[in-house]
Formats: sequence, C-alpha cells, structure tokens
Amino acid sequence: KIFGSEEAVAMADHIRSRYDTALKAANAVDFDDLLVLTLKLFQEHPDALEECRQRYQYVTVDEYQDTNAAQYELMHLLAKEHRNVCVVGDDDQSIYGWRGAEISNILDLERDYPEIKVIKLEQNYRSTRVILDAANAVIKNNPQRRPKQLWSAKGQGEMIRLQSFEDEEQEAEAIVGEIEFNRMGKRIPWKEHAILFRTNIQARPLETALRKAQVRYNLIGGQSFFDRREIRDFLAYMKTMVNPNDDASLLRIANVPARGLSDVTMERLLAASQERECSVWQAMKNDLVIHEFQPRTRKSIEEFVTLVEEFREPLKAENLQLSVWADQFLDDIDYERELKKGEKNPENAENRIRNLRELTRTMDNKGETLIPSNRLVKFLDDITLDAEREEDREEKGDMVTLITTHSCKGLEYPHVFLVGVEEGLLPHSRSAVEGTLDEERRLFYVAITRAMQTLAITHCRTRMKYGSKVLCHPSSFLKELPEELCDELIDSEPVSLDEGRDMFTAMREMLD
Repeated sequence: KIFGSEEAVAMADHIRSRYDTALKAANAVDFDDLLVLTLKLFQEHPDALEECRQRYQYVTVDEYQDTNAAQYELMHLLAKEHRNVCVVGDDDQSIYGWRGAEISNILDLERDYPEIKVIKLEQNYRSTRVILDAANAVIKNNPQRRPKQLWSAKGQGEMIRLQSFEDEEQEAEAIVGEIEFNRMGKRIPWKEHAILFRTNIQARPLETALRKAQVRYNLIGGQSFFDRREIRDFLAYMKTMVNPNDDASLLRIANVPARGLSDVTMERLLAASQERECSVWQAMKNDLVIHEFQPRTRKSIEEFVTLVEEFREPLKAENLQLSVWADQFLDDIDYERELKKGEKNPENAENRIRNLRELTRTMDNKGETLIPSNRLVKFLDDITLDAEREEDREEKGDMVTLITTHSCKGLEYPHVFLVGVEEGLLPHSRSAVEGTLDEERRLFYVAITRAMQTLAITHCRTRMKYGSKVLCHPSSFLKELPEELCDELIDSEPVSLDEGRDMFTAMREMLD
C-alpha cells in the first residue's frame, strides 16, 4: 500500500537491511527499534515478558490516538494479565496516519478491554463557543468517531471570517495588514497571532509579506524561504547589482558559480582593498591590484567586472521588466547548472530552481512608477530585515508564528489565520486516492481548535504551482461550517501597509 510495487518493496527491504547493518556496527538502535526489538524479546522470551508484567502493574499511555500497531501490541502484552490500563486521547485529533498511527487503536479499545470506563472531557477552556460550534459541526461528518460535543464557558465570541483572495500574494498582504492593524490599533502583540498552512511551500508569500512589513516571525518546523542557499545567493547578486561596493554580498557570490575566483584570490583582493581603504569592487577594477595576479586569475577578475557592469546598465532603462532581467541574468551565469551540480537528488535541484523563479516573479510588483534601479532597491528593502534594529532587541520574544497544521497540534493562539483552505491543499489531493479524507477533516478540526479568540479562514482563486498559475476551488470542508457562525467576505481587497500606516498616523495626529 505504501510502496505501490514489488520493485519498490524490494528496494525498501534492501535499504532497511543496509540501514540495520550500519546501526549494528555502531552499536545503536533507533526509536522504532526500541519498539520492534522489545516486542521480539517478549515474543521469543516469555520469561522476560513475565518479569516486566510483574514490575509494571499499571500502564498509562498519553496521546493514544497517535499510537501505531507496535505500540498497541506492546501495551497489550504488558497489560494482558493485570489489565490496569489508562489511556488519554482524542480520536478527533488523530492526524498522523501517514506515519503509521492507527486510529482503530482508540476506536476499538473496548474490543480488547470491554470493562474499561470511558470518561469524556468535553469542556474546552481554550476557545469561544463560536469556534467550538464550528469545529463540532465539521467533525461530526466523520462516520468513524466517538460521539462528543465540545463546549465552552468563555462566551460566544466573534464570528469566523471566511475570506477569498485572487492569489497567495494578496492573501498574505491582507493577513499581514490585519496583524499590523491589530498591533498598532488594538495593541495586540505579534506573538498572539499565528498563521497556519497545510504545506511548508505556502510559507513563501507569507514570509515575503512579513519581511516587507518588517514584522518579526518564527517559522516552526521548516527552513525559512529566505535562509535557503539559492535565495541568499540571488539576493547577494541583486545587492551587488544595486551597490557593487557591498563587500559582504560581493564576496558571497564572486565565485558562484565557480569562475576562477578562489577563496585565496578573494582574500588577496580583500587585503588589497583594506590597504587602499576602498571596496573589494574598486580593488577589482584597479589595474595595479589585478596586475599582481596570474594572467588566468586576472582574466577571471576582469570577466566578473564586465558581467556586473553589463547587467547593471539595463537598470537605467525605464521600460525594463525586472523579472525578465533577473531570469536572463540567472541564465547567463548558468546558475541552474550550479544548483544541479551541488544536488545529488535532481528533484531537490528542481525545487531550488522553482524557488528562484518564484522570487523573481515577485520583482515586478515593486513601485512600477520608479526607474528599474530604484525598483530593485525597493524589492531588496521590502524583504531584508535589519537584524540589529533596536526594536528587535527590545521585543525579541514578540513574533508572529508560522506553522503547519500538522505541527500545531497541542498549541494555542489568541488570533489564528488558517490559509489556503482549498481543494488539493486541505483536503490534500492525495486523500481521494489514499482514502484519507476523514483524516484531512480531522486536520481541519485541529487547526480550527487552535484559535482562542478569533479565527480567519482564507482561500485563493488562483495559486502558483510548479511555476504556473492554476485555478483553485474552495475546500469542500468550508461547506460544513454553519453559515450562522461565519462572516463571508468573497472579494477581499487588502489595505496596503503604506495606507494602513498613513491611516494610523492621521488618527494619532487627531488625538494629539
């Protein structure tokens, strides 16, 4: 079921055998071995099982809905005689079937323990009644579950907002605009906001919008889009185009891709620039400096200078489309070949290439009335945070949380934005084939119940996928939300951050 073919199963067996050999050579076991080897011990040595049964008279299991077959069997072997079992779990939050969790463990517990007493904990101390009523309405559509009805004494609370946007960039800008509105107008700190999404790739436009607004954020369980090597290389190139005298950026990309400018060469150029109290760029253009290098190295320096100057020239033209210019630059330096050369996995290389093309596409949205060089400056300013800002030091712990729906279980936030609730994302496109629609609904339920005070659920009409814009449709789960609990905003137009700041400036002036 998992591997799909006999060849894949054979390959998995081969890999597992090699892996087990390596573990044995290192005198080590992994987490799964702790379960499997213990079960093997109990099955082959009943005396060891009996000793453990006598030692452990009571068995308690937390997060029981996430247990797998091996864990269930281990519990059952230990408790088979004394039958002193206590488990805590919520079948409605079983969302890890893809890594082996068996929801049947909690649903069928009475099959093996008919005498067990079930205690329902239905009062919720986190969320408002509106949020809980919506969650209850959604999850009741799963046929295989233990009936329960969450309730709260916290009060009715605000309606759930359903918002539709043209694309993921508009979606991100609107969310960041609301977060800034809350912070400046309602004094709600960033840390009380969380943005939830189904897949890590959805974080990219959100990170871009947050950086543009200079909003601090913490991406949990994934690598920031802007920390990826290819993105840092590209931004360093763009900074060099804007200001070749930026030594840090130039030194990063001078030999990327490799062009004969080794670390030793760049160290000599840096030393020469320090002696002359100039930038490395100026040293590279100084005939007296480069004359000290071997002819081959001198040629590499001259070719790099020519490359930068040739691509800086079009930035003076008024009709330049930055995305086309940037794509042409990447093609000319053959950066894709560099990525493919550095990746053993071709799919990883393709993902990195798509990351770059996604970023270059956003360059055309920056100040169309400005000349290209100033548009490039604005693009870089919008996505580059100054880590040494005084405000950052003062509010180090005040950050918006970015997190996937799978990682957010067990967490809570006063204000939650659940983004990209579309067919193919939530529920995931694989759910129809794999028969996991119920688990996708449980994932939606978990996301809803992270919200304490307010919940906004958004979706887009179009979204970039593999470099192309595709049409999107609202998730079928949205139809399961009771209309009386939701405010639906179909054509949501985000207020720009500049407009928002101007509004608050005017308000403050009126109050002063």
